Amino acid sequence: MKVDKKGHTTIIKETGGNVITFIENVTNQYATFKEQNLILDISKDKNIVINDLINFKSLAKNHNKAKKSLVIVTSHIDFNDVPDYLTVVPSILEAQDIIEMEEIERDLGF
Repeated sequence: MKVDKKGHTTIIKETGGNVITFIENVTNQYATFKEQNLILDISKDKNIVINDLINFKSLAKNHNKAKKSLVIVTSHIDFNDVPDYLTVVPSILEAQDIIEMEEIERDLGF
């Protein structure tokens, strides 16, 4: 797991090749990241399936309740199958754009 903090956003890259272990690591260290917007980059894992993404549900819901953004980066899935409670994009640049838009919406009270 590689962590890179930039301003109000933390990018966490999965480097071990196992998404379930990655989710457990992020969840265990969540107190460190809870005040930041999160980009979880799992694009290295080319065998990712929708069922793997569903494991992010509790982490995503907790982070959204804290009024912070959580965006998952992978291009190896069908985006039409992604559940509504998850934000999944194919690149880090798009994840940063989503976070910026959500920050503006929160500032405006939406």
